[in-house]
Amino acid sequence: MADTEALLFEIADAVISCKKEKVIETVGKAKLKLPPEEIIEKGLSAGMNQVGILFERGKLFLPHVMMAADAMTAGVKLLEEDLPAGTQGKKIGVIVNGTVEGDVHDIGKSIVSTMLQSSGFEVYDLGRDVPTRSFIEKAKEVNADIIGISALMTTTLQGQKDVIELLKEEGLRDKVKIMVGGAPATQAWADKIGADCYAENASEAVAKAKELLL
Repeated sequence: MADTEALLFEIADAVISCKKEKVIETVGKAKLKLPPEEIIEKGLSAGMNQVGILFERGKLFLPHVMMAADAMTAGVKLLEEDLPAGTQGKKIGVIVNGTVEGDVHDIGKSIVSTMLQSSGFEVYDLGRDVPTRSFIEKAKEVNADIIGISALMTTTLQGQKDVIELLKEEGLRDKVKIMVGGAPATQAWADKIGADCYAENASEAVAKAKELLL
């Protein structure tokens, strides 16, 4: 129906505009007409996905993304009590994410973490310049499904391979999926080092992470 589509568009637009109170108001209206899953998928998540695309195009900056994620989270919380039994607070999977040792670039990895979290993943962001072993230790600690490894310089790209090799040494490679990304990374590189997938941007990272866990 046209009116429900307009309402979902209004929710998405409020997320993109970082209008937290507007998100809460429109989600409140939508609750009376639509199932919570549809509101999350076609309203809140749709808005957050657009924020990710705009960020990747240089139209938005990280503070905007963080505020949009906060607005989206407020909307989701409003719907939690209406979700079907067993889905409240349910996470798609657990992801450890970080930038390799020797690399201090952080923004791209941060937006990936934010997008993953907003999409229903439990994310542990280790930050930048992360020692190889720290990825492994954190993955073991939180029983991670996926390790996301970012490298933004050609000179630090080898760090992604080092994490995979250490996982093999620890006998954990078959238990954890590996996603790589960053400016110098490519699908060919991911194939070469034995990663499970390569994501070019945050939106793709979310889609690929979901595919890995299906």
